[in-house]
Amino acid sequence: MTLQAPSSAAQAKGTRQDPLGFRPLLSLLKRYWFSKPLLLTFCTSLLLLSVGADVIVPLAAGEVVDQIVRSSKTGINPHGAYQALCLFAATSTCSFLTRHARTHLWNGLATYNMSALLNDIFGRVQRFSAEWYANTFAGATVRKITRGKWAYDAISDITWIHFLELSLVVCGITGVMLYRFPRVGLMFVGTVLVYVVLSGLVALRYVRPANVQAAEADSAIGAYLADTITNNATVKTFGAEDREAKRFSKVVSHWSNRALISWNRGSRMSAMQQALWVVLQFGTILLLIHEAAQGQASPGDITFALTANFQLGGQLRSVGDHIRQLQRATSEFSDLVEFHEQPVEQPLPKNCRPFNVPTGAIEFDSITFAYQPEVPPLYQNLDLRIRPGERVALVGPTGSGKSTLVKLVQRLYDLNEGSIRIDGQDIAKICPSDLRRQIAVVPQDPLLFHRSLRDNIAYGNPEASKAEVALAARRAHASEFIERLPYGYDTLVGERGVKLSGGERQRVAIARAFLANAPIVIFDEATSSLDNITEKYIKSAMDDLMQGRTTIVIAHRLSTVSDVDRILVFDSGKIVEQGPHHELIRLPHGRYRALHAQAT
Repeated sequence: MTLQAPSSAAQAKGTRQDPLGFRPLLSLLKRYWFSKPLLLTFCTSLLLLSVGADVIVPLAAGEVVDQIVRSSKTGINPHGAYQALCLFAATSTCSFLTRHARTHLWNGLATYNMSALLNDIFGRVQRFSAEWYANTFAGATVRKITRGKWAYDAISDITWIHFLELSLVVCGITGVMLYRFPRVGLMFVGTVLVYVVLSGLVALRYVRPANVQAAEADSAIGAYLADTITNNATVKTFGAEDREAKRFSKVVSHWSNRALISWNRGSRMSAMQQALWVVLQFGTILLLIHEAAQGQASPGDITFALTANFQLGGQLRSVGDHIRQLQRATSEFSDLVEFHEQPVEQPLPKNCRPFNVPTGAIEFDSITFAYQPEVPPLYQNLDLRIRPGERVALVGPTGSGKSTLVKLVQRLYDLNEGSIRIDGQDIAKICPSDLRRQIAVVPQDPLLFHRSLRDNIAYGNPEASKAEVALAARRAHASEFIERLPYGYDTLVGERGVKLSGGERQRVAIARAFLANAPIVIFDEATSSLDNITEKYIKSAMDDLMQGRTTIVIAHRLSTVSDVDRILVFDSGKIVEQGPHHELIRLPHGRYRALHAQAT
């Protein structure tokens, strides 16, 4: 098998070789933003009410001051000041209540969309090709998905709450200023535009590249951790703890350097924004003082400007942080966009046919297959017929094409030419999940879920009863060790089944195959790493499972296949010999005879 090799830089740092543009990112965001349009509309309406109240607050504050000044000059009762104060209190209360209600509604919408996003991405990642999984760190994938969920939350909050609210408040206050003080309003508009444009340019051209590199370095940490922790037994075997710690230190150092650059750039951007805001405040108040000196602005107008500036100041000062968070979040969310754009394993046939396997006959009709277009085909016009219920063994040297054949039967890869039919049905026209439910596979090193033994045995038939699970375990000779455990079938097996021995995992895998009750069974070197006593148990369980089923056995130990119906001897993707053991062993210069002699 030839594996596709990414560039060395991509392997070392986990960088994207083909960065995605902004349009796919926005398209995926919009898909979830508008998943509940009525709820989004209601949230936006509450936002408009709170923004309207925010614009009225500085006007009411200015009116309070003007009424107090007027009352002090005339000596009359300050009823107008009381009324303005009531308006100020009412609008402030309205702003608080509408924000509170909007937050509760938004939280519900956000959790719904984040759940839908996780479910969709997980469902898609599950359907990526076997080749994709072979070339991808599991830890990095997990980290990207969980980090992308929070990135979606950050982007949504910043866009729909902070930026939208800020934009509307700025527009409202600017409109009032332009109406009452045209010169002040024009200066306010100009300064805010310069502030926003410069902030956007600096964020996109200066801050974002550093954020992207920091996010990629962060993913590399997760990938390295998962890879090393998963293979901790190998690390311990070779006493390589110190060596791995040094390698990990280099990965962390790379992230540290990238993160420091990213954070420092963000800090410089924040300083620039604060300087611009000081200019805006100074210029606005200076012009208003000039207007007041000419009798064109009242104390209340200056109070309005000061209140508006203080009100906007907090929001504008946080724009820098929001932009930095937005850039970081878009970089992290791009990983989910990449998953969304990644092709799934195989496109589903347009009209998936109902699939059932009454007999289990398998036909390979002139198949040609190569793992990569640029390498020679492993199979070239290969023909093979496996009869219903026939037990067939595949033997041959490593790389001769044995494992690839069963991967093609499961449609883990698609053919270049030809077809594979099961009971006359072309598997390319069948939904892969339907196909695979008709094939039980017992691999060389079964990987179990960190769940109970009962859950693992019943994985192919989750509706099975406790009695059916126990029966399958007995048939697989697994009940002996399971019933000795303190929690029996409720025992958790550990990650990847590490609490069990190799032989115990094999017996659980065979029990799972029994319970799946598939008409086709594949044993992929199921006894190659077992001791003789354990192999005896496994061989007995295998013989029982083969009864009445079409069976393909891949074996290095030729002693395990001497009693099958037919042995296929592979060499360089070709079947060079086939027949039962007693016939092949008699061929004077046969390949099988030579392999058998080497094994014994």
